[in-house]
Formats: sequence, structure tokens, C-alpha cells
Amino acid sequence: MNTQILKINPKKIDLNKIKIAAREIKKGNLVAFPTETVYGLGADLYNKEAVTKIFQVKGRPFNDPLIVHIAEIEELDRLTTHIPPLVWPLTQTFWPGPLTLVLQKSPSVLDLVTAGLDTVAIRMPANDIALSLIREAKTPIVAPSANLFGRTSPTTAHHVEEDLGGKISLIIDGGKTKVGVESTVIDVTVKPVQVLRTGGISLEQLRKVISEVKVSKELERGFRSPGRLSHHYSPRARLILVEGEGDVQIKEVRSLASQYKAQGLKVGIMIKEENRDKYPEFEVKAIGKGKELSNCAANLFAVLRDFDEEKFEVIIAEGVEEQGLGLSIMERLKKAATPLPQGVAKV
Repeated sequence: MNTQILKINPKKIDLNKIKIAAREIKKGNLVAFPTETVYGLGADLYNKEAVTKIFQVKGRPFNDPLIVHIAEIEELDRLTTHIPPLVWPLTQTFWPGPLTLVLQKSPSVLDLVTAGLDTVAIRMPANDIALSLIREAKTPIVAPSANLFGRTSPTTAHHVEEDLGGKISLIIDGGKTKVGVESTVIDVTVKPVQVLRTGGISLEQLRKVISEVKVSKELERGFRSPGRLSHHYSPRARLILVEGEGDVQIKEVRSLASQYKAQGLKVGIMIKEENRDKYPEFEVKAIGKGKELSNCAANLFAVLRDFDEEKFEVIIAEGVEEQGLGLSIMERLKKAATPLPQGVAKV
């Protein structure tokens, strides 16, 4: 298959190009498109064959539900059977934006989309290209991240092409995504509201709108949210995450990097910008300053993919503080990390 790439300026959207992409959606084909979080792999919500293609192309297990993307709040009435009152302050505050709501699904939503669950995950992306595509296609678009299953999520069209080029009909190149980590997923069918996946909206932000929010530590039944597998978001290189902070963290990173380098492996270190001069004998890539977590989140997946493009075999990653977006960054790094093998000791 020849994958067409359409470049669209997000500040001056070419509606004719959007119409080309929308026609592909309506024909039952897959279209990768930018959102504010990561690039999504989109299909018509109501086309079972098209939705099946998503799982097949990504290599995604069918028990991992998909997120439905909408452009109008009125779509909630068609997609759900009950809308709790707290949904309205959440949507007024965070939509369009990186917040996904899990609600009771209506019969119009395919069981394939929800992995057989009686709930559906819905969000309204804060990206004008995405919203234009949904409106022009005249259907909600179901879309997981546009990458091979388990791989690092794509934040540019180039990342999508690396994984899915030749496998899908069209990629919309709308530039680099802004948030860089997936949406926060919350289940509003339970009390208190449960966070099923941390993401672009922090716990602190949620708690300003709803008084009680619980972080779910384990699933009640099935995969109620995408991104809940224990190993996910992985680069091709072995990734070793070093938590902590300050000199202790730096010492451990140096020790691990030295041990792998002594084995003849190509080792890189993913750092916070302020630690750039701490590893003069190693190749480093910074995700941003440790206190500027929005920049770190936006750069996270791109930096991991850069290591892969340069054929690094091991990445030692400095962890960040688990506050605000730092919680989302660390969740992804923990799932991407591989356990230390025997013979490699922590300091």
C-alpha cells in the first residue's frame, strides 16, 4: 500500500486537504492525524471493518479498548446512556483537551471499540486539524496512538511513517504535537471518580474541579482504559529507569551506564537539561529542565525515538519528580523500562 502524506498548516487549515482525509475515513480506510497529545490512528466509529483494521495494523490485542474522538459535545447523547452531572464541569474546564471520560455506552457503539465492556472512552481533542477532520467526516473517529502496539507513541508524522508507512492509507502531517503524552483517562461511572491512566491533565488540575479523585491501582474488570498493560511505550533499546534525584540519582546513572558501556554496548543517557555536564564521557539527550515538566512531556517520546534512530542499544533514563505532569512521564517510563538483568547492580 502506498501511504499518502498530506502536510497541513495547523494555523491555516486547508479544508480541501481535510476533505481528502475525510473521504478516506468514510471509505473505511485508516488515517493518521495529529492531536494535541500524540498522533492518532483514526477510523469511522460505526464501521466495524475499519475498526478491525486498527487492531490488525497496530498488532493491538482486541481486549484493549479504543478512545472515541468527538468534535461536538452533543455527540455524548448518542454515544452514552447516562451522563453524570459532574461531566459538565469537567468538559467545560478541560474540553477540548487531553481528558478522556469513561461513560456508560449506548447500543450504537460497537462492542469491538469497547472490548466488550459496557463503558466507552470519549474525548474532544484540542487540535484544529483533528476537529476539522471529525466534522468533515461527519462521524466520531475512534483512534488509538498511531504506532505499532507497545512501541513509543508518535509525536510527529515522521514517527507514524516509521511504524505504519505502507500499512495505512494516509498520514496528515500537522507538525509536532504539543502535549506529547496521551490523555488522562478517568472513569466517571464510579464514585469516587477513578483515574485509569495519567496523562495530559494532572491530578492537581482535576482536583480543582471535582473534590474527590482516586487513582486506580488495578483494573476491576478487563482493560477499562487503554495504556494499562504492564509493559508499554517501549523503545527498541533496553531502557533502564533511575528514580530519585540529585547526586544519588546521578551516581546511579553513571554506574549503570559504565557497566553497560564496559560490555561493549552503545549506551545513551536521557537527562534533565540541568545535568548535561554530569556525564562528559557519555552521549546524552535532554528532555527538558526538570522543573519544566510540560516541556519534558512534550519531548519524551521524540527523544526515545531519536535514541532508536541512532541505534543505541541501552538507554539510561533519569526519572523526574512525580508531581503534576511528572506523574504521567514516570508512568510511561516505568512501563517502557526493562528490569535490570543479573550481573548489573545498582549502586
